[in-house]
Amino acid sequence: MAKTNFQYEKRQRELEKKRKAEEKAQKKLAAKTQPAGEQEADEAGYETSETDTTSSD
Repeated sequence: MAKTNFQYEKRQRELEKKRKAEEKAQKKLAAKTQPAGEQEADEAGYETSETDTTSSD
């Protein structure tokens, strides 16, 4: 039976933590730069007028 490569598994966990931390930092920065009204709409799951693709006839 083959041995488990613990160094590889540890490295993968570290890379995953780093990726999540970067995503969190980007999300935080994006939230900081958005106006408060848009941020609340995004969090609630509503589309803002800029991203609304429906057209009225």
